[in-house]
Amino acid sequence: MILTATLPATLQAASKKCFFVSSYHKGYAHADQIEAGVRDTLKGHCELRQFDMDSKRRSSEVQIKQSALAAKEIIESWKPDVVVTADDIATLFETAAEMHDVQRRQVKKLPALRGRTVINLFFEDSTRTRSSFEIAGKWLSADTINITGKGSSASKGESLRDTVQTIAAMGVDAVVMRHAASGAALQVSQWIDASVINAGDGTHEHPSQALLDAYTLQGRLGSLDGRHVVLVGDLTHSRVFRSNVLCLTKLGARVSLVAPPTLMPSGVEPWSKEVGFATSYDLDEVLPSADAVMMLRVQRERMSGGFFPSAREYTVGYGLTRDRLATLGPDVPICHPGPMNRGLEIADDAADAAQSLVLDQVSAGLAVRMSILYHLLAGEGAAR
Repeated sequence: MILTATLPATLQAASKKCFFVSSYHKGYAHADQIEAGVRDTLKGHCELRQFDMDSKRRSSEVQIKQSALAAKEIIESWKPDVVVTADDIATLFETAAEMHDVQRRQVKKLPALRGRTVINLFFEDSTRTRSSFEIAGKWLSADTINITGKGSSASKGESLRDTVQTIAAMGVDAVVMRHAASGAALQVSQWIDASVINAGDGTHEHPSQALLDAYTLQGRLGSLDGRHVVLVGDLTHSRVFRSNVLCLTKLGARVSLVAPPTLMPSGVEPWSKEVGFATSYDLDEVLPSADAVMMLRVQRERMSGGFFPSAREYTVGYGLTRDRLATLGPDVPICHPGPMNRGLEIADDAADAAQSLVLDQVSAGLAVRMSILYHLLAGEGAAR
């Protein structure tokens, strides 16, 4: 039963610093992949400040590089309390399946987190992640409060450290945080005692998205062991792909990354050899052998300069067009973490196809995030 589930020993030990909370892997935390634009160099207590999205014109290249190197040092110096296994992920998925049943009820309410307070602290825009964490908390009877960067004192110049410590002083139990700085969730988890759930940090990771993607694919394909999952798109700026590589390979999937050379992260080759995934610049070569395809959004808001000649040329080379859709079998699921750039990385025909799992991912996201909150705050061994 949901309310009496017991956490595996590894998840009990992990407390707030485990895969789905704050997943970090030094193998791909290369300095040039860390989000450029930190206002202050991270030194001493590494006090992260609110990102200036137009900081490129306010900070010298030297300062940006120093900040990137310092953020890389933070991530690489962190040692996880425990390595979460495939069995631990399976436990999360078992709970998520029960939570999924709650969505079909007329009264969607469980008392599991009654008396708990969860803060959704988002410094970047979000529809799916923020709303699903909010609904997840409310359906579990937690008191859920949303705070945005624009609506907080961070917009007045308050540092991230002061912001989160102020929130923690109110006695909250968990902070779900999205921030434009790679490594921000990790740093915050060292500043406060509340559980910290990484809802996306810069171009680094998005652990709960990877979990819901794997949960969705597993629901359609069964076991992912040996399945060929192809991730296509803007990998340089994608935090989703990094978490998905870790999660999918842990579950036994064979992962291939496809992107134009300008959007394939530098330094990915050593990591691919360490973790065990393939890279390619030719989508048409990889697509026929795919058991599942995940298209990733072209993140134009993070781009400065030309990463490809034109939108049309990107679509011709790397978009899931009507012609490419025809090469896929009817049982090959199509995923996209959203939001979608229809007509750019994915055609309407593919996005709305019978094999598209885009809306299934949204539904699964709510169930998985309910499972995450439950195991952190209600299960036996949860952080108190």
